Amino acid sequence: MISTSSSKFWRYSLFNFAILIGICAWLWYQNRPVVLAEPALAANEKLQCLSYAPYYGDDQTPFIKGTMISKAQIDKDLQLLAKRTQCVRIYSVNQGLDYVPEAASKVGLKVFLGAWIGWVHAENEQEINTATALANQYPETVVGLIVGNEVLLRGEQTEQAMIEYFQLAKNATQVPITYADVWEYWLRHPALESSVDFVTVHVLPYWEDDPQPVSNAMKHVNVVMDRVDQAFTKPIMIGETGWPSAGRHRNGSVPGAVNQARYIREFLQRAEEAGWKYNIIEAVDQPWKRLLEGGVGGYWGLYDTDLKPKFAFTGTMAERQDTYNPIIWTIAGVLLWLSVALGVHERRPAALVATAILGAATGLMGMLQLEYLTIAARDIFEWVGLGALNLLGIFTLLALPVIFKRQETYGLGDIYSNNVIRISLFCFTAGATIAGLLLIPKAWVLQPLSQAMPHLSGFFYNLDGRYRDFPITIYLLPVLQLGIGLGLVQLRALTQTQSPIYRYLNSIALGTMLLFIISEPLNIQAYAWFALVVLLAIVSWPIKGSEELSHENN
Repeated sequence: MISTSSSKFWRYSLFNFAILIGICAWLWYQNRPVVLAEPALAANEKLQCLSYAPYYGDDQTPFIKGTMISKAQIDKDLQLLAKRTQCVRIYSVNQGLDYVPEAASKVGLKVFLGAWIGWVHAENEQEINTATALANQYPETVVGLIVGNEVLLRGEQTEQAMIEYFQLAKNATQVPITYADVWEYWLRHPALESSVDFVTVHVLPYWEDDPQPVSNAMKHVNVVMDRVDQAFTKPIMIGETGWPSAGRHRNGSVPGAVNQARYIREFLQRAEEAGWKYNIIEAVDQPWKRLLEGGVGGYWGLYDTDLKPKFAFTGTMAERQDTYNPIIWTIAGVLLWLSVALGVHERRPAALVATAILGAATGLMGMLQLEYLTIAARDIFEWVGLGALNLLGIFTLLALPVIFKRQETYGLGDIYSNNVIRISLFCFTAGATIAGLLLIPKAWVLQPLSQAMPHLSGFFYNLDGRYRDFPITIYLLPVLQLGIGLGLVQLRALTQTQSPIYRYLNSIALGTMLLFIISEPLNIQAYAWFALVVLLAIVSWPIKGSEELSHENN
């Protein structure tokens, strides 16, 4: 019969304490104030223009055709936005958005009116007819008509078809006409310029094929604008630019509250100096976009879904603004884990100290896991999958005090201990494999498929791994405990496996992450995830004779 000595538990306590200190240090770093640039805005201290979409409420999405945004909501939203911007850009005139010009005129806002262009010709014509009628009805409010948004990027219409749509709009209104797309697509389709009154380009350093770190973002924007200026003779407007406040890294491009504030402030300063016309994306966070663009898609707003501003244009900025929440989660974790340990009659001081520290770390991580799930889980399937794995990890950590006590009595042959650890090990290994397959840069494969089947390009576009988040917070504590913690208390044998399936699963997980790192060598999240996958592979890699060792210890 094997029992872990007090010295091993004290060593295990130090290990858990190091984890706890690491989490606390990270939280402290995230809460520290950061000094940022303070831009010189226009004389009225307002932005030139903001993208406005009213789909920020619960279950509001343009995907449901019957969705209708109330006039009351639009009035309320525009009254708020009028305090911060001179203009709003909308992308469509259906689902109640045809009221925006009237509402904007009441609060002194100008409008860039959007006619959404998709696959269906009849719907496109209806959008243009409605948009031109509104432009004619509110000529003092509507300053431009944007016919189509990133249509060529999505592959939903041809260049010639877009030119015909521009002409249809021009024949119906005197309001200036433009088309909005990513700057590269404008350079690929310069013939469009002759059919519009001004050129509208999207410059989004985060979404570039070569994602830009925020430290290089303004240099990148300058380079892009120089290229666009040289390519076209008509006036140019930046139709979309911005930065996400949450979500996964793309190479060296890191979302975050501070980085969002930094980019917007620096861009506003540069735009004022260069005389750029611009529209910031976007006014309010759009949760529905997470289905299209991953968790990051829902967090581009200057306001959150409660219509609270995320940052000011002056003063310092912190990534997080935690108050007492970390303390509450920490205390809750300590109490819960100690309750379990005392409930199984654990009385060894070293074991109780180790358990308390483990509970504190798990409580803090639980707070971060909940935040992660609200960002990364986009539908019922991801909530079930990620949520189940998260609960399994918490259950495994909560079972450790029970396992420690049972090992003192039953040794390594204890069925409960073996079942808990091996179920957890298999699920986390399989989950890492699935995550790896979802995260790989599938554009290498999907781009040829999109070209071969253009009508499915949107479907293939949304399959790309760049829209997936790394489940680091879910895996961190369970993998550290399985990979290192159990070894410190001489229970490494519980994680030893013999089945070849672990070899296959780990090989896939490691291989896919190597592909990912090759494609995004500056992605810190990718390296952190890869380290966890490596540790998990070391722990679960099948060892010949592991079953015999377990039986001998029994």
